[in-house]
Amino acid sequence: MLIPKVKICGITNYEDAAAAMEMGADVLGFNFYPMSPRYVTAEAATAIINKLPAFVDVAGVFVNSSLEETREIASQCQLDWIQLHGDENPEFCRWLAYDSPKTMKAIRVKDAEDLKQVDDYFTDAILLDAYDPKKYGGTGLTFDWNIIGHIGKRIFLAGGVNPENALVAVELGVYGIDVCSGVESEPGKKDHDKMKQLFDNIRHLRA
Repeated sequence: MLIPKVKICGITNYEDAAAAMEMGADVLGFNFYPMSPRYVTAEAATAIINKLPAFVDVAGVFVNSSLEETREIASQCQLDWIQLHGDENPEFCRWLAYDSPKTMKAIRVKDAEDLKQVDDYFTDAILLDAYDPKKYGGTGLTFDWNIIGHIGKRIFLAGGVNPENALVAVELGVYGIDVCSGVESEPGKKDHDKMKQLFDNIRHLRA
């Protein structure tokens, strides 16, 4: 069975980053969308990232940013992943892929019809998140995971993943899970007990 990766997103401070890393996170996500309650500046993210060991991947979350801004922040922060969480079209993703780190495109899912979009994007991974008409992720909402089925791409599953349902999520055979609000005490601040419980609950699948 594929060993699922765990991405802890919405990191805003070094203490949470270090705790997530020590518990077993494979990817740490930093949100560069100014309207998000988890927003961090490129400067603040760089200060945190520079303290992290190289074996932990870092991802930047962007929502409808320009190519220039996205590339600039990716370079400044030495990102391993660029996560496009807005209304970016397939052409934008192709342009970005030319000279950028790995890319993942978020698709907000209401029903099985939305999964047809997966084939439109030639990115290194696809992130499936719950649809919310007013927010670009981080809502804590879920969608019906049973509709996923087999998709021939790396899939990160997001949307309401928490310590209680993380085992169900990874048993779907996805490439990884993306956890944000499910391990928070408040937006932008991680609850270390919840994070530990999440990793404890899936540890046997990552041994």
